[in-house]
Amino acid sequence: MSVKDIVVKRFEELCRERDMKINELANISGVTPSTAYSMMDKNRRDVSIITIKKFCDGLDITLGEFFSTPDFDNLEQEIK
Repeated sequence: MSVKDIVVKRFEELCRERDMKINELANISGVTPSTAYSMMDKNRRDVSIITIKKFCDGLDITLGEFFSTPDFDNLEQEIK
């Protein structure tokens, strides 16, 4: 699983826990819904740390809380 896949999975989990749709997360985070849906798109490879930060702000969590999961801890090294 790629970093991007885990970021998407994490936001999906957080939204599910809060019974929230990605569109609602975008609205409370000050991000356009098109940016949110674009980030969640499996075909897009890159994700902006600024967008992640805004989503975290909207969810009232820190970046540390967002990234503090076994999925992120167990990522394989990108440099081979």
